[in-house]
Amino acid sequence: MIDPEPIRLVPRRASSAAAPEVSSTQVTFNRQELNEILNLYGRMVSAGEWRDYAIDFLKDRAVFSVFRRAGELALYRIEKTPALARRQGAYSVVTTTGLILKRGPELKRVLAAVDRGSLRLVSS
Repeated sequence: MIDPEPIRLVPRRASSAAAPEVSSTQVTFNRQELNEILNLYGRMVSAGEWRDYAIDFLKDRAVFSVFRRAGELALYRIEKTPALARRQGAYSVVTTTGLILKRGPELKRVLAAVDRGSLRLVSS
């Protein structure tokens, strides 16, 4: 009797439905940053302000774009640019026209520029 060839287990390759691999040269949002952004996004969706979003990981920056309607231009872009971290701050909120609403080193403070829930009435 001939011994059968041993069975070799080979790991499966990720299917096309799996998330794409992020190369080490791309800038990404970490879990905490994404959690803060998505918390704001959830509040704005429930308020009826925003309806859709897109995330782009580029070589020099990561961009979270929010839309009022899916077919329109981005209402706001929340950008993380590590190259600007020491000078102006890595985070910024940019409008459709390219106007930078807020820029700084802390994401929470930058997001306050578009968070309508954080606005308070000041009486004199």
